[in-house]
Amino acid sequence: MSPSFFEIVQLSNGDYALRRIDDDSAPLVKVSFSEEAREMMEDRDMAVAKAMIAAGIEAVGNVSHDIDWEDDELEAADAQPSYTLH
Repeated sequence: MSPSFFEIVQLSNGDYALRRIDDDSAPLVKVSFSEEAREMMEDRDMAVAKAMIAAGIEAVGNVSHDIDWEDDELEAADAQPSYTLH
């Protein structure tokens, strides 16, 4: 299996996305900011999106060995809608 290469791109709607270079299908990850957030970042939104995606990749690498993927697949069928709390 050949290694995959990824790129971070800005989508036409202003969101940022991580996708495989050789694949035009749906992105693996999307990051979107509100107008208020974009104003607060003062044109640094691309750098913030890159940092967020890099942190997510690192987190997956750190926890992937702790996940029992088979149990997660069974629980996903019974899962309730999730909500993000900040």
